[in-house]
Amino acid sequence: MLIRIFSKSFLLSSTIILFLFVSCSDPVEKPVSKGDDGQVFAIDTKESEIPYLVISTGGKEIPYEPGVSAQMKIYQQKKLIQEQAIDLEYRGKTSFRLSDKKGFNFETIDGTGEGVDVSFFGMPEEEDWRLIGHVVNLNDKYIWDRSLIYNHVGYELSRKIGKYASRGQFVELEVNGEYLGVYYFCEKPKRDSNRIDIKSLNASTTNLSGGYILKIDKSDAGPEQDNKPLSYFLNNWDDDARYTSANSFRSNFDIFSKPISFPAFQPPYHADQYLETYFTYEYPKAENITEAQKEYIAQYVDQFENALISDDFTSSSRTYTNFMEVDSFVDYFLITELCRNVDAYRISTFVEKDRDGKLAMGPIWDMNIGFDETNRIPINDWVVKYNNYVSNDPWMVPFWWQRLLEDPIFRQKVKTRWQSLRQSELNKVMLQKVVDDAKTYLETNGAVSRNYAKWDQGIGVNYDQSIQNLKVYLTDRSSWMDAEIGNW
Repeated sequence: MLIRIFSKSFLLSSTIILFLFVSCSDPVEKPVSKGDDGQVFAIDTKESEIPYLVISTGGKEIPYEPGVSAQMKIYQQKKLIQEQAIDLEYRGKTSFRLSDKKGFNFETIDGTGEGVDVSFFGMPEEEDWRLIGHVVNLNDKYIWDRSLIYNHVGYELSRKIGKYASRGQFVELEVNGEYLGVYYFCEKPKRDSNRIDIKSLNASTTNLSGGYILKIDKSDAGPEQDNKPLSYFLNNWDDDARYTSANSFRSNFDIFSKPISFPAFQPPYHADQYLETYFTYEYPKAENITEAQKEYIAQYVDQFENALISDDFTSSSRTYTNFMEVDSFVDYFLITELCRNVDAYRISTFVEKDRDGKLAMGPIWDMNIGFDETNRIPINDWVVKYNNYVSNDPWMVPFWWQRLLEDPIFRQKVKTRWQSLRQSELNKVMLQKVVDDAKTYLETNGAVSRNYAKWDQGIGVNYDQSIQNLKVYLTDRSSWMDAEIGNW
């Protein structure tokens, strides 16, 4: 094999073109793209302004949990702009099992392996971050969110109406020499003055009233599952529904607002699980929360639920409002319904309570089967009516929302807020602009074509059509909500 080396005048930017001759065959171009520090990229990003991440674990296998030490380099237009040691692991439950394009959690660490707060892309310093991919199943030939922007759009709309949602940045990702495509590099929703801004709570705190972060969600595998092989987690459906007194507490009422008479913490997927709502401990974490704190927050939720059930909505007085921040519930409802996130209310759902404060909904999270993605519920009905269309799902919508929408005072607050937002932050022009800006950024920088050169393996993705479908969806959905809410 001969290698013909051309003069410097043939070098374009940081891409080196080598012509390889094998025997007497014609030369084959092989572009080698490099960062300004000599790092060879798995793909040529040309002059893209989208950050390009190169992560290396030094040959170590990436686990599900706990993580493995790795090195991350961030390039922009092939210039190294940041380098950071991280602790890396896979993330997700259903998405992890179904998708060939895996997501990742990572923690920024110092030279000793301890967590350290770091800022990326101008976002506030923290140590916990997420790399969210898109579900791509090559065997069954399907992709969730072909637009690549569902999470970005949902979170941006939430921030536009003044509600915190995870800040993020589109990136292209390479891990251990393999190009993985477009990802959303974003904050983990957690207690922090720049994220979920509630008071700290530890074992020595005497005021038990907060702050707490709960999740209505699938359960997490406990520390007893640490260091198990990836094959375990790829088939680990039972742990999604393995609730225990250590990781959660259960509502005393079923999804129909009736008292539950059967015991909690039964085996995964038992016959009556669809009736239950569990609240998992997000902050303090399950391993840190005290028994007194568990008792306090469970009693507080129970007081709220009892008040919500017992209030007479034909009168002008309400007691459930003593326990919940009504405006946060209103905004959560509106963004969830506009984005048609069928995972909301019942999984991936955050509930917070600050010290001396009330229960508040949010932030919104996990939009990968939102918008026009799924047919689980009709396109022209409320996500909150999920239980009307799906029977005996292990995770159903809690009774809270049906009950709240029976309250004319709550409905009026929704109506007033929606109509105001439609004249401002959520008008038609603004909704279209959020989509167009993201699409333009990804497409003009070549990231869409590179992503689907990797992942559209016979699936047949029409990216422009997916964007057009999303824009039509937002127009139609918001107009439908105008009519429905207008009649309240």
